[in-house]
Amino acid sequence: MSRDAIARRLAEGYDPLGRSDAALDAMVSGGAVRPGRAAVSDRASRPAAVLVPLVEHASGMTVLLTQRTDHLYHHPGQISFPGGRLEECDEGDFAVCALRETEEEVGLPRDLVAVLGRLDDYVTGTGFVVTPVVGILAPPFAVTPDPFEVAEVFEVPLAFLLDPANHALVDRVVEGRARPFWSIAWEGRTIWGATAGILVNLADRLRDA
Repeated sequence: MSRDAIARRLAEGYDPLGRSDAALDAMVSGGAVRPGRAAVSDRASRPAAVLVPLVEHASGMTVLLTQRTDHLYHHPGQISFPGGRLEECDEGDFAVCALRETEEEVGLPRDLVAVLGRLDDYVTGTGFVVTPVVGILAPPFAVTPDPFEVAEVFEVPLAFLLDPANHALVDRVVEGRARPFWSIAWEGRTIWGATAGILVNLADRLRDA
């Protein structure tokens, strides 16, 4: 799969309705009311962006991910993409936000990343509207993670993440409520929640590319 093929698939457009924890809950339940479901809402007012960083190795593409530190207020200890809230300095540009946050979190210079396109917005149960920006870079490069936010930076083969056989729907208890999430297991790690949901979206968009 080439960067041009990925860019063409992303250029075909995205779902303006987006994806969300609440929509996944409704899909799994068939519209039935599940205990605690009212607490999962599509209403969110905090725009954010993440970078989905594809790394173009000669042996095949990978996706760069981070492990968040355990003391963070939002999603502590989870595996995530680098990213964060849209700030005034981003001037409403989600790609600028994603690249700025990536540089701040993992020390990856923004000029090394070529933006290929975007995926569907993802509304989280914590109230963020996350715009995933897909970018690509080629090694060699160095990362210098911010120790306050990032415990680890690692890569997972893109082919593994795109394979539907590796996508599982699981229930997790969050704040006393059982809720469904996408989950992807990789070498003792579990990628779940919005990050896994964005990867499922990427797999849907790139299938047969």
